[in-house]
Amino acid sequence: MEGLKAYDIIILSDIGANTFLLPPDVWLRSKCVPNRLRLLKQWVEEGGNLIMMGGYFSFQGIDGKARWRKTPVEDTLPVTCFPWDDRIEIPEGAVAEVLEPGHVVMAGIEGAWPPILGVNEVELRDGAEVIARIPEEQGGHPLLVLGTHGAGRTAAWTSDIGPHWLSPAFCEWEGYARLWQNVLGWLVAR
Repeated sequence: MEGLKAYDIIILSDIGANTFLLPPDVWLRSKCVPNRLRLLKQWVEEGGNLIMMGGYFSFQGIDGKARWRKTPVEDTLPVTCFPWDDRIEIPEGAVAEVLEPGHVVMAGIEGAWPPILGVNEVELRDGAEVIARIPEEQGGHPLLVLGTHGAGRTAAWTSDIGPHWLSPAFCEWEGYARLWQNVLGWLVAR
């Protein structure tokens, strides 16, 4: 736990829960070790800030193999995971609907966003704040969701943060860097 206190934000992106649950001492040597997912939850409760980014190995991910459902980390997020492969492919592209344009995470970001090619399907927790979503006619899936847990702040970005689900136009968009500066700034602001 002491090691976590050196960090203001932890970003989970395309990494499954088993990466934390099965370190070499457990997987190869059958030793008992602290549950890293419980430590992350405790860290958030004590004021740490966590964001999960989407992708093939985030939330539940491809074939449900990311396995974040019903974990202590899921408890901290502003969304919950479904128990199945949660990938929503959008090959035609989707332009996000910004529901909260006046929110601090949207400062300096104007106009239409470039297309997104997929998201992880999630459910909103009570009290979660949806900043952006996929258009209703394409499912209305949450894209950027903010929340709190204990003394910490948490966020979920349900698309990837690089190519495949983000189009080249999105990755090169001038608002992309600003969006992440704003989101990370919101996570640590008190």
